Amino acid sequence: MKVLIADDHLLFRDGLRRLLAQFQSDMTFVEASSFDEVNQLCEAGDDFDLILLDLGMPGWTGFSDLGRIHQRLPQALLVVVSASEQRSDLLAALENGAAGYIPKSSSAKVLMGALQLVLAGGIYVPSQAIRGDLPVGEEHLGEEPLSHSGLAGTENLTPRQREVLAHLRAGKSNKQIAHELGLTEGTVKVHVTAILRLLGVRNRTQAALTAHGV
Repeated sequence: MKVLIADDHLLFRDGLRRLLAQFQSDMTFVEASSFDEVNQLCEAGDDFDLILLDLGMPGWTGFSDLGRIHQRLPQALLVVVSASEQRSDLLAALENGAAGYIPKSSSAKVLMGALQLVLAGGIYVPSQAIRGDLPVGEEHLGEEPLSHSGLAGTENLTPRQREVLAHLRAGKSNKQIAHELGLTEGTVKVHVTAILRLLGVRNRTQAALTAHGV
């Protein structure tokens, strides 16, 4: 597995590389300290499997930078590892192709669990984003405790989560759900992640199978 670690702090890159080396023995690492370097690597067509990058590095011009990386290397799993815990940043990252958003305040255990989820095809967002409030103008994500006990009942879902789940059952994409419910696609992704955790399932198909009666 080829991994790009992009952060402007050498010490953090070194620590992340050492941690990941324990996670999977066949990982190879490439490092970048600015978005200019990231762009050069992407333009060179390097076949990265996983890209871990910070926000606000030298050369950063906004979240469209993430979108361009995702467009150039759509096969690479893009995960933001950032000091920012603003939900607006989380949503913007998801909107621009990120498969996960890990705050730098997270423990090593949480980081490894998040990467396992992303590598298994899931989307990781921190639990506080699922349980708390989004910025003004966004949807409330609910404050129910997360369930890990298997196929929990849909009664644990908020009304908005039940709406999203009903659309999942109809086979609609996140983009379609966002359009029909008047949400951003990033908000829908967070809702879907919350639904999967609350129902104790691993993917959208399993979630849809629990949706009878919603």
